[in-house]
Amino acid sequence: MLAQDEIAARLASVRERAARAARRARRDPATVRVVLASKTQPPEAIRAAYAAGAREFGENYVQEAAAKQDALADLGGLRWHLIGHLQANKVRAAANRFALIHSLNSARLAAALGRVRPAPRVPVLIEVNAAGEASKSGVAATEVERLAEAARAAVEILGLMTIPPPAPDPERSRRYFAALREMRDRLAVATGLALSELSMGMSDDFEVAIEEGATIVRVGRAIFGERA
Repeated sequence: MLAQDEIAARLASVRERAARAARRARRDPATVRVVLASKTQPPEAIRAAYAAGAREFGENYVQEAAAKQDALADLGGLRWHLIGHLQANKVRAAANRFALIHSLNSARLAAALGRVRPAPRVPVLIEVNAAGEASKSGVAATEVERLAEAARAAVEILGLMTIPPPAPDPERSRRYFAALREMRDRLAVATGLALSELSMGMSDDFEVAIEEGATIVRVGRAIFGERA
């Protein structure tokens, strides 16, 4: 784990880079939220980031997140995001532990969330497999509108999420981010949903994502350092 002052310095750097990217796109930097991807990080690392002003954290696994949430219950104002795949047997815990689930990928999962928490509906993002990668979850671009219509009564759909294919040059991700923004805009017109959120961009490409319209970026390594 990095020292607290280094985590604070890295967080400040990421926030400044995010703000500059927003200004380049003629956007208000306040419209971009940095969610700290804290998978495998110990509670102490989250405390260090909290002390530096971070309040939003993203976890990949419900069980790991639950342990950290319990260990950090004394910290006020934390918002937890589920940014990894949600297994059907973890739906009940996820519905009650996360402010936003980024990985809705089926009508069945939406229905399960709706059954365990019918009101208020669970806020979610639809995960889009932008490049059709077999190794990734998420729905195909052609299925997004169908899923939105099937799921809208069970969950509160706030927008879309994607993870582009890994690439050495962040510019290679730009077309996927632009496509997700355009998809979101078309979907909002077709369904009448507000769809205010676009979760896209991580440590290597979050600035490009912000330039293309991201409202949430999920940054871990750039703040916490390499995972153990």
